[in-house]
Amino acid sequence: MSEAFGNEAFWVVALKALLVFVILVVYTLFNIWFERRVVARMQHRVGPNVHGPFGLLQSLADGVKLALKEDIVVKAADKVVYVLAPIIATIPAFLAWAVIPFGPEVRIPFTDTVTPLQLTDMPVAVLYVLAVTSIGVYGIVLAGWSSGSTYSLLGGLRSSAQVISYEVAMGLSFVTVFLYAGTMSTSEIVAAQEDVWYFLPLLPSFIIYVIAMVGETNRAPFDLPEAEGELVGGFHTEYSSLKFALFFLAEYINMVTVSAIATTLFLGGWRAPFGIGTLWPGANEGYWPVLWFLGKTLGFIFLFVWLRGTLPRMRYDQFMAFGWKVLIPISLVWIVAVIVVRKGMTDGTFDQRTLFVAAGVAAAVLLVSLLLPERKPSDPGRTTEVDAPAPTDDGGGSYPTPPMPDQTWNQKEGIRR
Repeated sequence: MSEAFGNEAFWVVALKALLVFVILVVYTLFNIWFERRVVARMQHRVGPNVHGPFGLLQSLADGVKLALKEDIVVKAADKVVYVLAPIIATIPAFLAWAVIPFGPEVRIPFTDTVTPLQLTDMPVAVLYVLAVTSIGVYGIVLAGWSSGSTYSLLGGLRSSAQVISYEVAMGLSFVTVFLYAGTMSTSEIVAAQEDVWYFLPLLPSFIIYVIAMVGETNRAPFDLPEAEGELVGGFHTEYSSLKFALFFLAEYINMVTVSAIATTLFLGGWRAPFGIGTLWPGANEGYWPVLWFLGKTLGFIFLFVWLRGTLPRMRYDQFMAFGWKVLIPISLVWIVAVIVVRKGMTDGTFDQRTLFVAAGVAAAVLLVSLLLPERKPSDPGRTTEVDAPAPTDDGGGSYPTPPMPDQTWNQKEGIRR
């Protein structure tokens, strides 16, 4: 960890904070355009192409439109909490970027000041990110509660349950990274990946994190808190104008945040992709690493868009069962396996060949277990659809239809007259 953190001049810290804010806002505008263009290509449409070159100004036009729309506050809302909720959801999305490294130490143009391309760092930086991003769910829950709407309340409750479920799996996927790197500092984790990126030796953790980050950000196919087919619009049903735009902004910044964490912990952070650093020694120096970092995060953004345009929304009980019954048990078993392997390699008990054989056997067992059909308990007392009586309108079926305006219903005899 650089000694510059905590000892820099105020103007340097303010400049870096301003740059982080500007990059996130501009990146969000680009990601909205990028998502609409990619989904349009998947659906054989054109997408935004009118405002600005290639339609790049469409996101800015949509933001201005949202800000200028009429701000409606429902009568049943708790006014103070109703206004604070979108602010609480948006601010933590920016705060998480305080410890994300964009690159190595560089010289600020037109000055002699050398500073790392990172706002700050700390020995428990990854835990700080988890803590800050968890606060964002309070904004969603409070938005659903304060709106005075049943649909909004159900969306907020779904979001809280969803975050709790997948935050556990996400945190467990970080444990193996801490074991390999020997630190929780983001800059030191990037430095530890100089030889090999962690997504290779820690592939199960990487896959678990990628699944958990989609559930954490309420994105399709895990967008249950805002399922329009069930909850109209979810927790933000009663919001409009700028307050709705803040929820929109928080969602897309959270997408970039989890993508940046995945890049930092598993894909070498700001380091150049494989081969480029060998052929070009200056690839990991100066401001070039910012380009590699943003390119890797854009790859994860494409994954988000790809999933949205491909997979249908999951059923809520399936979604929760997948988090508690699949992701968390696999994470715990994998952590134990990594601890045993690390201990064995340190003591000389395991050699490389033994590890490869064990990994192959474990992968085969896991694949077979995933392909086996799930056994459902048989209930002899339960009637099947074939045995169930057909619905009728004469009172003898399970679902009688309501009477027509010119009919009366004789409940005693169970017939219409």
